[in-house]
Amino acid sequence: MSLMEIGMYTFADLGPAISAGERLNNLVEEIELADKVGLDVYGVGEHHRPDYAASAPVIVLAAAAARTKNIRLTSAVTVLSSDDPVRVYQNFATLDLLSHGRAEIMVGRGSFIESYPLFGYDLNDYDVLFSEKLDLLLKLRAQEHVTWSGTIRAPLNNAGIYPRAQQNPLPVWVGVGGTPQSVVRAGTLGLPMALAIIGGEPARFKPHADLFRESAKRAGHRDVPLSLNMHGFVAEDATAARDIFFPGYAEVMTRIGRERGWPPTTRAQFEASCGPQGHLIIGTPKDVADKIIGLHKIFGNERILVQMGLGSLPHKDMLRAIELMGKEVAPLVRAAIGGQT
Repeated sequence: MSLMEIGMYTFADLGPAISAGERLNNLVEEIELADKVGLDVYGVGEHHRPDYAASAPVIVLAAAAARTKNIRLTSAVTVLSSDDPVRVYQNFATLDLLSHGRAEIMVGRGSFIESYPLFGYDLNDYDVLFSEKLDLLLKLRAQEHVTWSGTIRAPLNNAGIYPRAQQNPLPVWVGVGGTPQSVVRAGTLGLPMALAIIGGEPARFKPHADLFRESAKRAGHRDVPLSLNMHGFVAEDATAARDIFFPGYAEVMTRIGRERGWPPTTRAQFEASCGPQGHLIIGTPKDVADKIIGLHKIFGNERILVQMGLGSLPHKDMLRAIELMGKEVAPLVRAAIGGQT
């Protein structure tokens, strides 16, 4: 990787005033603009809930592939544990061919668990499902003919897997939320890791980055990339940025909090999280660039993905934010970091 890669990710959030069809078409327009303004990566995350429209990220990414030229297209994440690795590889290999080598897979175990019963999996198998399926996926990307056996699906005996991706190997990232076991697994396998920091002080997550790099080094892997996946928003004015972002953010975090036993998100908490030590990357282009540069000093990360479209954030504000990210934030970050990563 040359300079630090700067991109965005989304779950295609739905608000009360927007249909799934409108949101998905808006999303393709957002990815198209991100490509035009020179952002490096766009991720779409898989969820199976009424508040998100992206249950099939690879189809959204394929629609975007036809309307973009340079931007890399990734899931963020693919819930590998409740999917079939053969189909996952085939889908992303197809995306890779359609996009002329711009596809990536970010696999994860899923922070929500609705996909397990939906596709007939037992949550008691949470760990074995992910580890065995990741093992199979890595075999599939490495070999055209695969022989594999495990406990979670029928064995494969010299099975041919087609089509083959244009990139060899097709990039596979591991998305983690902070479980040390997941961090060690990514590092040991030499797979790039995307660390989600969506609460608390980012500096507290530094031990995860260190553990990742140590695990990679111990297993003989060098220079394995690290991404930070975080919430943020940019506007010309810092107060406006917070005012635009807060309603959707509070709505989403309070709703998730109800399910997980967190208290409702208050404006005071939100404002504190926007501060220098907080986990939200929000403000003017200079504010946002300074925070990204500060995070890079702590983590030495090769990539950052910012989730801006939380809740019912208006499409016009999202388009303006993407434009500012590409035209103003990214150049400031690249000028400051240069080729240090």
